[in-house]
Amino acid sequence: MPELPEVEHVKRGIEPFIVNTTIKSISFSKKVIEGKSQNKETIIKGMNLDGFRLNCEGYKIIKVERRSKYIVFHIEKHNRKRVLLSHLGMAGGFFIVNHLSEIAIPNYRKHWHVIFHLNNGKKLVFSDIRRFGEIRNLNSFEDYPSFLEIAPEPFDEEALQHFNHYLSQKKVANKPIKQMLLDHKIVAGCGNIYACEALFRAGIHPARKVKDTSHQERQMLFYYVQEVLKEGIDNGGTSISDYRHADGKTGQMQLHLNVYKQKTCKVCGHDIEQKVIASRNSHFCPYCQK
Repeated sequence: MPELPEVEHVKRGIEPFIVNTTIKSISFSKKVIEGKSQNKETIIKGMNLDGFRLNCEGYKIIKVERRSKYIVFHIEKHNRKRVLLSHLGMAGGFFIVNHLSEIAIPNYRKHWHVIFHLNNGKKLVFSDIRRFGEIRNLNSFEDYPSFLEIAPEPFDEEALQHFNHYLSQKKVANKPIKQMLLDHKIVAGCGNIYACEALFRAGIHPARKVKDTSHQERQMLFYYVQEVLKEGIDNGGTSISDYRHADGKTGQMQLHLNVYKQKTCKVCGHDIEQKVIASRNSHFCPYCQK
């Protein structure tokens, strides 16, 4: 699943080509049309396709931003403002092309689901190989309450205080520390890959309970969360399976991972072990992480 660094790069890749353009029309794939006809929430969530078109076509894209793992499109028509909120799911992506044939990766070219035809001649294409991604058309963020529950951005000043406050609550005392990093109410944008890497750098075993971590360890852990997310951004994200930039290129962070999908620890040489924690497969060094 694309995490904060990957989503940031997708946002950066499409932003220069779509800001201040107008959405002329929208095309949906057969899979989306069939799914919606069967009352399934296929890609387009919370609205039928006619309503989605009505609340998109003729709208100008004013601003694009990333919030946690979401891409947010602010659109406006005749002073009426709306929000397009998109999550890439497991294998979703946005591409900017003149023609679908320009999407270099065959699977993404084949599995397109939504095309925004823009007035500059470009196509903003949402492709999703597994169809776990989504796009919502909202009057405001209040229409999607769970979005408002997301923790502060990890690089914001208040993020560390928010993290420490949450971990001081009794309701999380007996939960694994790894689970806390994956909860977007606690840390925004950190998924399995970067959580594993941050825990390794902090020397903390992913299964250790929150109550068994000291204040200093929590401070250090959050510092490493920030560090690995920043490195992920600097290296273009992690391309291990399906993730691609908006121009089809891959990220390079996978070349800098210490434990995630690695065979041996780069520090001590011990075999990397795996354990399912909070429904996710955790990778760790049993010697370096206690």
